[in-house]
Amino acid sequence: MKLHRLELEGFGPFLDAQTVDFDAFADDGIFLITGRTGAGKSSVLDGVCYALYGGVPRYDGAERRLRSDHCMPDDPTRVTLEFTADGERWRVTRSPEFERPKRRGGGTTKEPHRALLEVHDAQGWTGVAARPVDVATRLGEILGLNQQQFLQVILLAQNRFARFLLAKNDERLTLLRTLFGTRSFEQYALALDDRRKRAQERLAADAVEVSTLLDEAERLAAELDAAPDDRGPGVAADVESVHDLAVAPGADATAGPASGGIRERLAAIVRAVERAEYRVETLGRERESADIALDAALAHEREATTLHERQRERAAVREQLAALEAETARIAAARREATAAAEAEGLRGPLDAVERAVGATAAATGRAETTLERARTAGEIDLADDEALAARADDLTADLARGEAAAAAEIALVAADADVVRVSARVAAIETERDELEAARADVPEKLRTLDDRLTQLEGAADRRRAAASTLDETRQRLDAARQAARLLAQREQADLAALVRADDLQNAIEAWTTLLRRRLTGAAAELAHELVDGEPCAVCGSREHPAPATGGESAVTDDQVAEAENRKNAAIDADRLASDAARIARDDHALAAARAGGETVETLTERLAAAEAALETATAEAAERDDLHAERLRVVETDAAVARRIDALTAELANARQEAALARQRGDALRADVVAARGDFETVAARQHDLQTRRTLIRDLVGARADLRAARAALREAEQVLRNLIDATPFDDAAAAAAALRPAAERRRLDTTVAEHEAAVASTRRRLLDLELALVERGDEPVDLTPVRACVGRAREAVQRAAAAHAAAQTLADRLRDLAQRADAGHSAVAAQAEEYAVVARLADTVAGRAPNTRRMTLETFVLAAELEEIVVAANLRLEQMSSGRYRLQHTDALAARGAASGLGLEIMDAFTGQCRPPHSLSGGETFLTSLALALGLAEVVTARAGGIRLDTLFIDEGFGSLDDDTLDLAMRTLDELRQGGRTVGVISHVASMRDQLPAQLRVTATPRGPSVIAQDAALIPS
Repeated sequence: MKLHRLELEGFGPFLDAQTVDFDAFADDGIFLITGRTGAGKSSVLDGVCYALYGGVPRYDGAERRLRSDHCMPDDPTRVTLEFTADGERWRVTRSPEFERPKRRGGGTTKEPHRALLEVHDAQGWTGVAARPVDVATRLGEILGLNQQQFLQVILLAQNRFARFLLAKNDERLTLLRTLFGTRSFEQYALALDDRRKRAQERLAADAVEVSTLLDEAERLAAELDAAPDDRGPGVAADVESVHDLAVAPGADATAGPASGGIRERLAAIVRAVERAEYRVETLGRERESADIALDAALAHEREATTLHERQRERAAVREQLAALEAETARIAAARREATAAAEAEGLRGPLDAVERAVGATAAATGRAETTLERARTAGEIDLADDEALAARADDLTADLARGEAAAAAEIALVAADADVVRVSARVAAIETERDELEAARADVPEKLRTLDDRLTQLEGAADRRRAAASTLDETRQRLDAARQAARLLAQREQADLAALVRADDLQNAIEAWTTLLRRRLTGAAAELAHELVDGEPCAVCGSREHPAPATGGESAVTDDQVAEAENRKNAAIDADRLASDAARIARDDHALAAARAGGETVETLTERLAAAEAALETATAEAAERDDLHAERLRVVETDAAVARRIDALTAELANARQEAALARQRGDALRADVVAARGDFETVAARQHDLQTRRTLIRDLVGARADLRAARAALREAEQVLRNLIDATPFDDAAAAAAALRPAAERRRLDTTVAEHEAAVASTRRRLLDLELALVERGDEPVDLTPVRACVGRAREAVQRAAAAHAAAQTLADRLRDLAQRADAGHSAVAAQAEEYAVVARLADTVAGRAPNTRRMTLETFVLAAELEEIVVAANLRLEQMSSGRYRLQHTDALAARGAASGLGLEIMDAFTGQCRPPHSLSGGETFLTSLALALGLAEVVTARAGGIRLDTLFIDEGFGSLDDDTLDLAMRTLDELRQGGRTVGVISHVASMRDQLPAQLRVTATPRGPSVIAQDAALIPS
């Protein structure tokens, strides 16, 4: 990675745009960033870090301090960095969040954090990402280093690299974990420890389960011993001995899997199982004997019950036969009734024929009398004979024929008169309609002039409506945005307040943590002072005199207290970061909504919305009115044309109607004389024709009725004669007797069935009674008593139930004992296997977690990081030996830390002058700087190698050279001079005068009299 160009505007102490051209120092390879204290030298490095990662390590995420205090509200804040990575040239531009004036209205709004990443190609700069989150993701892929790694390998910030040298094991572990990403090893240790706990819990649970199974089995064995003994004294004594062994004081239910007590208890349970099985066999034999006795009692009961049932059946059959014999007279009457019905059935047809003939004769007589009465009422005849009636019918027929022509003329006359009326009415209607239409056309010109005048006034209504609708939509959107901004304002204020509260909590947590650390150091000094003995050397300084030993006035601070305070501090940092992010998001959301609202208030936009709605309503009404008027004018013109065409048509139609009316009058006059003569005394010819038709019909009906009556009387006489001939051949006296004997078919079948069933029932009952009498001839009529037999069966059944219950209980007890014994034995074996597995897992988990048997108290992650630290030390010693003229060497130590602290990541200094190792804190300021610089450079090389061999073409070192003497400074400068080999550019921040003389390539940061700083690069130092 190589930096090319940095631009700062409104950032830190810089107000106006300042440019740093790193390529100008490529030939020198090393340059000095110089300037007075507070001028802004470190802010140049802050700009580089902020451009790449959106944060500045000095401020711990407090981005609000990035904007220059010299900026006016309208001044921009911007950082742009150009660099090369992976063979491509990139440019990233960032602007932090800050307050700016609203573009409309008063007050300020929040300008959000902005970021832009571009790549340079043949067409120039091309955008790659435009959101801060997308820019951060893409830069992470390009750089291959996170911010923590970047600060350790490229930008060695002021006093930051010395922390790694002087850190404790825990602090060094945290830093190395971040740089090398070894948290997964800690997760492996946690997973192993969790597996150990689960194995321990399973082992304990299975052991308790085995003990519980044994307790339950021993309780069942006790129940077995308490039951009645059916197996003799020898076995009972064996059971008692087993029970004594099961409850012996030496039996331990919680003993380990290999415990002899559990094996002895298992053996006792096995003997109890054998005892239970023997008892099951004995009770099984007793149950079989009870079953045999019950079967015998049941067989005797079945025999007695069968005999008793036959006696009862014989008595019932006797009663049934007596009842059947009592029905003999009724059955005989039914038999006679069925015989008579069968003989009368042959006369059913003649009887029905006579009945039908009688009905027909009566009907014909009624019709003849009715017709004769109607003829007399009409005055047509008196008591004329059939010949006179026929002659009268012929006369009426002739009159009807003569009246047909007159009836047709009458119909034509009615039609002609109707045509005259219809056509006259039509003529009047046509004249009226034509007059009305002509009167209506007189108003059309005036109406058209009125419509044209109003249409002229409404020209442009559609354009006004579209403009009003657009204004209304824009106002409504801005009003919605203003309402949203009003809601988000409260959320922003709450988020800002929460951020302030979290910042206070963070400050309090940091102060509490630092207070505990100070108390811990004070307490450590007091502990060391407590162990001092006059005349013996101090473990720290080696002095044998102790003039003012420290005293511990406060209670000692434990590691747990420090860890808890540090956890609270870390939690407060996370909460502060989350609150800051939430406040920034709330400010962004509010600023966006306020910008969409145009900076205007809800009230103003509400009034403007009402005015826009009124304007739209008016414009819409005018446009609708204009459309309606256009349609109305078109309709008027079309209607006027249609009316003109209608008037012309009506004129022609009126002439035709008048001619048609004249012709209809002529036809009526020609027909009227003939029709009047044909009517006679009737109102119409049709009425006279109807009268003639009615009279002829009555005469013909009377003639027909008399003929039908004569035919019906002849048929009746013939049917009666046939019936009399048939009755003479039957036992019936007359037709009435035969009709009385008739029965429906269903009734005949019922009578036959009743007789047949009675005869069959009598025969069957007599046969069954005979069989029962023969079967019970030896027993007689003495009844069988079933009470003693059933009592015997009940006793046998109770004996079977008792035997079955006892056998089932014994079987259940034996099965439960056997199951418990098998489960306990299997559980015992499983517990033994789990104990072996637990021992392996527990030893491995304890070893990985730094517990015994791990004598070094090194966790797995610490062990991995110790190997990385050894490589870092090797790389650092390559420079430290040269810078210290061979006196100092760094050494990694895994010695145990005091008071149980974490071990494995210790550092010590081998002093070649004394041949002794010493702690890093014993170095002087200059020695600490050189050692820290060597260690930081070694760390940078190892981290770079782990990140995939990233090439570092630009490196920065911030301050620390003021603590070196001239000779040591020369050594440090030679080391830095070696760093620029291979095209690397090294930037050094220092105000040491001698370095300004040694490094001619300089970047000067100067504070102007009015406050803001400016950056200058001497033109002579920049290649042409």
